[in-house]
Amino acid sequence: MTEATEIQFRSDVTVELVRASAHDSDVLFAARVSTQGEQTLEAAAAGDEATARDRGLINYLMRDRHGSPFEHNSMTFYVQAPIFVFREFMRHRIASYNEESGRYRELNAVFYVPGPERNLVQVGKPGAYEFLPGTPEQTALVDAEVRAVCTEAYASYQRMLDAGIAREVARAVLPVTIYSSMYVTMNARSLMNFLSLRTKREGTHFPSFPQREIEMVAELMEHEFAALMPLTVEAFNANGRVAP
Repeated sequence: MTEATEIQFRSDVTVELVRASAHDSDVLFAARVSTQGEQTLEAAAAGDEATARDRGLINYLMRDRHGSPFEHNSMTFYVQAPIFVFREFMRHRIASYNEESGRYRELNAVFYVPGPERNLVQVGKPGAYEFLPGTPEQTALVDAEVRAVCTEAYASYQRMLDAGIAREVARAVLPVTIYSSMYVTMNARSLMNFLSLRTKREGTHFPSFPQREIEMVAELMEHEFAALMPLTVEAFNANGRVAP
């Protein structure tokens, strides 16, 4: 019998930009090809500073929801998060996903536990809930219960593996708080659609009420996106965060 694995608990998520071909100029050449022909790609790739005309064109495309010019780019992110976040993420059928498999490898003993800053009390009506801080007693209860259940579940998982049970069967006892990892690849248009639904921001034309844990992922992805395509993100925000 193997020794009991030490359980790790986290209250954060990991997002890393691992590969990107994404620049505001990608939007510009795609938009201008309709009037300027094949030379637009060469001109946009020259690396010149964005002009007021460039900024205006991107804002026009965003405002009037001409979305296809925002598709000619690619970003690949590596994400570590609890499985329940991935199940929400993969409802967005606008990206390519590859996730680690509990059929082919023993899953690491890393589980999510809400941090003390995580709001715990749900109030309001469906579609417009607010979440408020819990009492110290509620916070302590959540922490203790999550840790106890995850610790026992992983011990059960290991007992079955030790007995020769297939990984794909033994994993059935693991809760959705266990961390998984994936690569996700999408273009800027798809990412803006994701961000519009999975972040809560003032000034948003269509308010969204995401679960906090997937919002944590979205915020880190947006940070990388803004560094790659600042004019696009500026126009996205200026126009109510409506995906084109």
